[in-house]
Amino acid sequence: MSELAAQPVTKLGDRALRYAEEFGAFALLALAALRALGRPRFPWREGIAQFEALAVRSAPLVIVTSMFTGMVLALQTAYSLTRFGAKPYVGSIVGLAIVRELGPVLAALMVGGRAGAGIASELGSMQVTEQVDAIRAMGADPVQKLVLPRVLATTLGLPLLTIFAISVGIVGGMLVAEAQYGIASGFYLQTVSHVVRPSDFVSGVAKTFVFGWAIGMVGCYVGLATEGGTVGVGRATTRAVVIASIVVLVADFFLTKLLMLLPTERLVSAVVRLLGGA
Repeated sequence: MSELAAQPVTKLGDRALRYAEEFGAFALLALAALRALGRPRFPWREGIAQFEALAVRSAPLVIVTSMFTGMVLALQTAYSLTRFGAKPYVGSIVGLAIVRELGPVLAALMVGGRAGAGIASELGSMQVTEQVDAIRAMGADPVQKLVLPRVLATTLGLPLLTIFAISVGIVGGMLVAEAQYGIASGFYLQTVSHVVRPSDFVSGVAKTFVFGWAIGMVGCYVGLATEGGTVGVGRATTRAVVIASIVVLVADFFLTKLLMLLPTERLVSAVVRLLGGA
């Protein structure tokens, strides 16, 4: 009876140890990527190619998602506010929601689904066919050659995609507000500009640097840890998408809390005044 009772505890301990080992391996890979950033002979050509493949080609997906998100958000918001006679405030709510949360998070989830799966499947295929070992045998560093360009592409590309997502989402909400509820586009944009502050925009975009880094690192780690042939590549692809999505949502909460504690508005106002004086 005691042995049966100890089995769940043993399984839980084994799972905890496995998670700890994976977290340690992930941290070592992230540290190796950081060290590779300072080494000479940076693979610029590969970095540009990965930026085009992971960021530029994700733009249509992000734009379509953001457009319809802004449209449905304006539709639902205006429908609800009409009951209270507050329909003119649609632009304020839509703009603030998209700038601070929906734009960054949805862009990260779309890029995580597309880029994370692509990175994991590509590196996973290279791992199971021993191409990564061949790179080591030739004296090259797989982290600098494979990991660093992909991580930088997602880290730098996601903030740019988020700016597009925010702009397109606000425009989508404006189109629905004007066509469905007769709210003038000029008044809609005026309410958005009055409510959404530069600090809100900075807070929304700043989080995406962390999101992009996490998506790239998760995809690279899962891909390089792939085992089991083609079946393992499929599992790694699914795992990368799931982990990247969860990491984005969890990180969003803590980053939002952190940015609320920081004097973001004061810093942005000081920078704006400095640039205006210059």
